[in-house]
Amino acid sequence: KETSLERARTMQRNFVAWYLNGSRGGVMKDAALAAFVSPDEEDWRFSLVKMDYKFEKTKTGKVKVKEKFTPARRWSFLVGANEKSHTAQSRLVKILANDEQAPNLQEIEKAFDIETVTKEFFLKYRELFLRTKEELDRIVKKDTKVEADFEAKGVDTVNFAKKLLGQIIFLYFLQKKGWFGVGRDDDWGTGSKHFLRELFDKKHGDYNNFFNDILEPLFYEALRTGQEREHEDYYYSRFDCKIPFLNGGLFDPIGNYDWVHTDIIIPDKLFSNSKKTKEGDTGDGILDIFDRYNFTVKEDEPLEKEVAIDPELLGKAYEKFNAIRPDNYDEFKKALKSGKKGEENKFNKKFGVYYTPREIVHYMCQQSLINYLTTELDGKASKEDIETLINIGEHISENEVVALIKEQSIKEGKQKTSDYKLKLTESIRKNATLIDDKMADIIVCDPAVGSGAFPVGMMSEIVRARNVLSVFLNDNSRTAYEFKRCCIEHSLYGVDIDSGAVEIAKLRLWLSLVVDEDDIKNIKPLPNLDYKVVCGNSLLGVEKNLFNNELFNELEKIKPLFFNETNPTKKQEYKTQIDELISQITNGHKEFDFEVYFSEVFHEKGGFDVVIANPPYVNIVNLSEKQRKAYRERFSITKNKVDLYAYFIELAERILNYNSLLCFIIPQTWKATDSFSKLREFIFLHFRLDKIANLEFGTFAATVRPLIILMTKNDNKEKYEIDILKNDFSLLNHINVEEIYGSSRYIVDTESSLVDKKTFKKIECKCVNLGSVIQFTRGIKTSNDKRFIHKERKNRDYFKLFRGKNIKAYSLHWSGEYIWYRPDLMREKVGCLPHSRELFEVPEKLITQRVNSSMQLLVAYDTSESFFLDTTNVSKLDTLNNNYKLKFILTILNSMLINYWYCKKYRMPTIGLYELHSIPIKPIDKRSQKPFIRLADKILALTESDDYLQNPQKQAKVKALEVEIDQMVYQLYGLTPEEIKIVEGENKNVD
Repeated sequence: KETSLERARTMQRNFVAWYLNGSRGGVMKDAALAAFVSPDEEDWRFSLVKMDYKFEKTKTGKVKVKEKFTPARRWSFLVGANEKSHTAQSRLVKILANDEQAPNLQEIEKAFDIETVTKEFFLKYRELFLRTKEELDRIVKKDTKVEADFEAKGVDTVNFAKKLLGQIIFLYFLQKKGWFGVGRDDDWGTGSKHFLRELFDKKHGDYNNFFNDILEPLFYEALRTGQEREHEDYYYSRFDCKIPFLNGGLFDPIGNYDWVHTDIIIPDKLFSNSKKTKEGDTGDGILDIFDRYNFTVKEDEPLEKEVAIDPELLGKAYEKFNAIRPDNYDEFKKALKSGKKGEENKFNKKFGVYYTPREIVHYMCQQSLINYLTTELDGKASKEDIETLINIGEHISENEVVALIKEQSIKEGKQKTSDYKLKLTESIRKNATLIDDKMADIIVCDPAVGSGAFPVGMMSEIVRARNVLSVFLNDNSRTAYEFKRCCIEHSLYGVDIDSGAVEIAKLRLWLSLVVDEDDIKNIKPLPNLDYKVVCGNSLLGVEKNLFNNELFNELEKIKPLFFNETNPTKKQEYKTQIDELISQITNGHKEFDFEVYFSEVFHEKGGFDVVIANPPYVNIVNLSEKQRKAYRERFSITKNKVDLYAYFIELAERILNYNSLLCFIIPQTWKATDSFSKLREFIFLHFRLDKIANLEFGTFAATVRPLIILMTKNDNKEKYEIDILKNDFSLLNHINVEEIYGSSRYIVDTESSLVDKKTFKKIECKCVNLGSVIQFTRGIKTSNDKRFIHKERKNRDYFKLFRGKNIKAYSLHWSGEYIWYRPDLMREKVGCLPHSRELFEVPEKLITQRVNSSMQLLVAYDTSESFFLDTTNVSKLDTLNNNYKLKFILTILNSMLINYWYCKKYRMPTIGLYELHSIPIKPIDKRSQKPFIRLADKILALTESDDYLQNPQKQAKVKALEVEIDQMVYQLYGLTPEEIKIVEGENKNVD
């Protein structure tokens, strides 16, 4: 049907899945290419539907397919008369052009890979952002009137460029619905799906400058004010067509600059400079680029993906722009200009810019909602019942649920369809109204909201689950649109330090409101989200009078009026009143404060029900001293070089109500490192840690290994077990919390099996820590200052230099660099560690590689007077315990046993000093050390030869000697043959 082509996506996918799983009497198949068409429609869907089979053994030992809801996934191209085919053509052309062989499934999957399209579009979008920003710079420099207006209103070209592109792309999404260019007497939905291009081509009126004469009136008059008209009545004579009234802050001029009297003459060529050629349009303007791509207003789901530009992709692009501000734009441009991906990654790492994949957003939102409902219902429905409800909402459309319930079998509370069985328990049906009320009542905050992935994700889960409950509630007024608007108005809050990110978060919420509704008459003007998603620093607050009830009552009365107000004058009046009230409460301070800006949450509930986030992974050494001081004064967990995400955890505890949930994605660094010991203690004093989900390197762009934590704010110290999950969110094992309480530093080990932990105890038995034998310190930090690194030695202040990459097991391999040792200049750099020359001039020392992705301990022996950068750790000989020889320690640290212990226990690519110093060393007399030292000497003789790295025979000899040392180390630590197999990974039956 015409309507079901767009709506019944789950039903379409399941129909193909039914065919693929052999239900038609055939054999099971992996995938299908399918065209979904509607007879009277010009547009259609070309899809790859792929099964996701799960196998299990039966009691008799046979292998069969495990029944699973909608195991199929679908990727689709939107094609047809009204859709651009650039994406489909570019992805499929190689397959079509190859007459030599049929494509395999892997090649077809690659053609439907949305990530490739995402990356391509993002690079184009980034280029447009740079060009737009720099074009605006030229205008401001040339036009004093524009410069004066921008300066007076606090407008900068970085955020102006971000907002302009956001405004244009928003209209690209909405013109897909046919709401623009509608004739005076025509129905909504019949307008042009290429309205912006028609405006540029002067089909709706002439102009001298496209931005000044067309876009500004469209944004700030037609879409924003509409002269207080209703949707269906508004005819905009300037363009000779009806224009929908959108309202919302997206179409407020940035900084309220004077768009009427200030002429911003952006060259038309920035928007389009296309020329027709045999190959097609060649333009690289904003409209030229956007015209090539398909846009869909559907937010993708884990099982259903459009190979098109969707709001989530827009969020992904903005997440990458999130940290770009006027004060660091030049640094960003420099990183980009270098052409090295590593430089861009360094920029991202410095400013904490990481994007959260939607599968992780989906999981975190689901788990948060399940845990919230389980707590709120307090036994009225079990956690398993709630999980079933949420999972039904994920996999089955509302129409299917209705059909499911109508065909239900009363026995055992089971409902049937032709394909699968579901269990909607009696407790869900009986408590449907209560569950629905609780979902409508939930209050969620993302204090590092970025582009809004978590608020949109939480809303999607809530809407799906409430749709399922609609079957039991017999209320025709319950629609997805009403659920979303209720959710945005009552349930969702967000804060971000970057104004551009805040704008995109708002944009995604606005888009979500219009996505499911085709009849514009059923849609209210977009709400004003200024006090729902706020630009501010979550980690700072202000002194305020929380007992000034009169001011707070007035504030909380005006905010809902502002949220729904459409008249620009009244809207500004409300905004002025709100800002004045906030100023009075905070004694004139302008900094963001949760208890002021979101005061209704604390007065209604005492805090949020869920705080969910992917907080920034910024080390405090990258902040100014002023910022570091402010955070130290405000937070109790500061220690050494802690990351900002630790402060966000302490913040969450303050803004959550009791028994409420924190769900964060954070790096693994907090589990054992010394810098986070205060954070771990804080967590176990104030939270019940329910789940930790281990994720893999490469889960997103972050250079650290991330994990998900789900915790309940609860100071009850009862015994409980923490669920440890694998990368696919299945259960790995449990940690008894008493095991963590028993550690003085609250160390959390999420990687090791019970067998591993038993082996650790055996290794650590009757040992001393390495730190009591020999201590290390980091090498010289030059902060990448090129003044200090050279390729030739110029005078006696120049010394041979080694980096972490030059360190191998036992040996150093110099790459021809020297360091100009000038401690006076080095101290000028923030955080610089020049060290004294004595550290490097000792007769012998051990050097470790400080960072490597394999997490292997690589320790070299050095007798030269060379210098080492801070990508290494250098031993301090003056603390060496006289009972141990340095070469003995060298063999122990490079052994397979200690590498097993270290990698399993800490699982971090950066070898910190605490972790290094905690390595267990077996007490042994000097005589017994001699066999180890003899083997070390043999290895050093081989590895120190100039041709070692090119000589396979010498490398083989070293390997044989290392195996001999490993056997001696196993004997020294008393390992059994079974335990040795565990260490070497040979025992396949180990859990």
